[in-house]
Amino acid sequence: MNSAKIEICGAGFRYFAHVGRGLLGQSGTLIRELIGAERAAIITDSNIPPSLLEAVSATLNSSRFQVKTIAVAAGENAKSLREVERICDELSAFDRTSVIVGVGGGVVGDLSGFLAAILRRGLPHVQIPTTLLAMVDSSIGGKTGVNLAAGKNLVGAIHHPSVVIADTDVLKTLPARELRQGYAEIVKHAIICDAEMFACLSSRPERSEVEGSRGSQFEPGALGFLDFARHDELIARNIRIKAAIVSADACDVTGARARLNFGHTVGHAIECASDFGIPHGDCVSLGIIAACIISVKRAGFPPHERDKVIALLEQLGLPTRLPAGIAREKILAATARDKKFESGEVRFVVTPRIGQAYLSREVTMDDIGEAIAAI
Repeated sequence: MNSAKIEICGAGFRYFAHVGRGLLGQSGTLIRELIGAERAAIITDSNIPPSLLEAVSATLNSSRFQVKTIAVAAGENAKSLREVERICDELSAFDRTSVIVGVGGGVVGDLSGFLAAILRRGLPHVQIPTTLLAMVDSSIGGKTGVNLAAGKNLVGAIHHPSVVIADTDVLKTLPARELRQGYAEIVKHAIICDAEMFACLSSRPERSEVEGSRGSQFEPGALGFLDFARHDELIARNIRIKAAIVSADACDVTGARARLNFGHTVGHAIECASDFGIPHGDCVSLGIIAACIISVKRAGFPPHERDKVIALLEQLGLPTRLPAGIAREKILAATARDKKFESGEVRFVVTPRIGQAYLSREVTMDDIGEAIAAI
């Protein structure tokens, strides 16, 4: 597969995600074909290599954009209203003939998307994800937002990008620990609607067989891509999964899109309880296990399938036990502020079997507390 062009569409939106190698140099052309803007604001963070930013800036300049780059500190704490205000002040001269380009991981995508949603009452947004997690999950679907002290993503908007450009070559620079953050979302997708992909990932060789002297590199067959001819295909497969769900329920009205939050109710609470000191994917891994434990009790999820999930997460190097020092009471308190809860009623995503999931109203806070204690 040289590259894939995946359509994401629904009521009032339609855009494409481009996935493949060498796309970064084409991004200016891809954006210019869609957007007749004069100015482009690149929003990024301190983790992005200067050479990558220079490449994006160069391709935008060559496509006749006037480019301004604004960087935030790396990490979830950059998603704040204070940072939004600072960047809005810096971009006060940007008018309606402007585009916001997010270059980075999920934090940058959420922040840049929210800025695009509110600046001048809405500017075009381009997602250039640079992490596996952002490519397979957060860059797709239009959810944007920032955090409050009370919880994650409590202020935000649905603002779909004009285009997503996922150049998989940029993943070669990432350490294995960062790549594993994306695996948490891939496992989630497999659990909620792709049993075949779950089986494929579960049949991977042991890590010791694939992680040699270049174990931190992202190569075909390494770190669990198994039967897929190239890692691009697994990324494209996950984008198609999310695109199908988002297209059916873009604004979280029917509960279909809520399935994407499997593992995230407890996962987000762990993030908040740790003051975002634990990476998102690690928190989702723990949240997935908590959701599986609850699913055994409330959805008839077979215990042996729960054990398969735990084994796969362990094989992928993701945590399956809560680190010491994170207060369970604090996690439970943050869980109660989950966005899926309505009028105090618990709405929790459960799985009856690998490949299926649904939003349940049968789960109690006691169930969640027991699951947190179990991890």
